[in-house]
Amino acid sequence: MSQMVHIVDRRNDARNKSTVNRQRFLRRFKGQIRDAVRKAIGRRNVRDIDAGEEVRITGKDISEPQFRHGRAGVWRRVNAGNDRFVVGDELERPSGSSGRGGGQASQDGESLDDFVFTLTREEFLDIFFDDLALPNLVKTQLAQIKEYQSRRAGYTQTGTPANISIRRSMRGAAGRRIAHGTPLRQRLEALQREWEQVVAERGEDDPRALELQDEMARLRARLEAIPFIDEFDLRYTHRVRVPLPSTQAVMFCLMDVSGSMDEERKQVAKRFFMLLYLFLRRTYERIELVFVRHHTQAAEVDEDEFFHSRESGGTVVSSALELTLKIVRERFGSQAWNVYVAQASDGDNWNDDSPLCRTLLDESLLPLCQYYAYIEIADDQPRNLWAEYAKLLPEHEGRFAMQRITEPADIFPVFRSLFKKRLA
Repeated sequence: MSQMVHIVDRRNDARNKSTVNRQRFLRRFKGQIRDAVRKAIGRRNVRDIDAGEEVRITGKDISEPQFRHGRAGVWRRVNAGNDRFVVGDELERPSGSSGRGGGQASQDGESLDDFVFTLTREEFLDIFFDDLALPNLVKTQLAQIKEYQSRRAGYTQTGTPANISIRRSMRGAAGRRIAHGTPLRQRLEALQREWEQVVAERGEDDPRALELQDEMARLRARLEAIPFIDEFDLRYTHRVRVPLPSTQAVMFCLMDVSGSMDEERKQVAKRFFMLLYLFLRRTYERIELVFVRHHTQAAEVDEDEFFHSRESGGTVVSSALELTLKIVRERFGSQAWNVYVAQASDGDNWNDDSPLCRTLLDESLLPLCQYYAYIEIADDQPRNLWAEYAKLLPEHEGRFAMQRITEPADIFPVFRSLFKKRLA
C-alpha cells in the first residue's frame, strides 16, 4: 500500500523573495554562468557590454532531490543480460534527446529541456569583473590611512534632542509606570474588595469603611503622581565613529593620437580605455583618473576630450611620459597614493625617442608606480617602442606588463590578462 507524503514549508517569505531566490540561483550555478560569460566575452565587443547574456543550463543540473518510500521486506531482482554489449562499450545518444529541439523525436525515453534565463547587465558585469583587480593595490603604508564611518551603536541616556528615539523612550516609560504602579494597584484592588465587604455587612458609615476609603484615596493619589514620562526615561540613538582602512589610487590613461594611429586603431584604443574606465568606476569607490593625449606634444584633458577629440600630429611618446611624471610628483607624490598607468600606442615612435622612453620608465616613472601596462595596437610585427620596452620586463616583473592587440576581438582577453587577480 503506497502513501503520499506532503512536506509543507511554513517559513515566512522574505519581502524580496524573487530577488533572494535569484541570487541563490546565481550562487548555485556560478560555475556554469561563469563559463557562459567567458564564452560571451570571446564574441563581443565593448559596445555590447551593456547587454545581458542568455545562459543555458542543462536539465540534469537543475533537478531536485525527491523523497519516496523504499520497498519493504526482503526481495530479489533478476537483471536480464544481453549478448550484444560488454562493459566499456559506448552507445550513441538517441537523436532528439538533448532537449534543445534540434533533432528528431526519441522513442527511447523522456528528456528535459535546458533551462534558459537571461543575465541582467548588472549581473553580467559583476561576474565579468569578479576576478579582476588592480595589481599591488594594498600596501603596508595604506593600513595607517584611516577614514571614519558613523555607525549605530545602541542607545544612551544622554544626547542631543535631534537624536531622541521616541519609540524607545515611550516604551521604557510605559514599562517603568507598569513596574512602579503594579504593587499599588494590587493593594488598591485588595482594599476595594475589603471596603465592599464592610459596606455590605455594616454600611458606608462604619469607621472601618471610612478608613478604607481614606487609604484608597491616598493610593490613587500616589498612582496619579507617577509621571507618564520622566527625564531619565529618554533614550538617544548612539552613534560611534568606526575607523576604516582607506586606499587611494590614481590611474593615468595615456593614448597615442598621432598620425600613424589611424581611425581604426584609435577606436580600438578608445574601446580598451572605455572598458578600463567602467571597471575602475564599478570596482573602486576612491580612485582618481587622469587622461593624457599625445602626439608630438602631450596634454592633460578631460574625459570628454580624451574620447572624442580628433586632434592629431607627429609622434613623440616621451612627451606623455614626462607629463605623467610631472603630474605624479606634483599631485600624487606622497606614499599614500597607488599610481597606475595604462598606455596605448601603435608603437611607431622616433628612433631616437624610444630609448629615452625606456630610460624615463626605468629610472623615474616605474619606481613610483604600482603597475604599468603597455598595450600596442598593431596588426604587423612589433615596432621599435615595443623592442625598447621589452628590455624592462626582467627587472620589473610584476610591476610592468606588455600586451598586443591586433584586432577588436583581442580587447577582452588582453584586458583580463592585464588586470587578472594575482596571488600576493
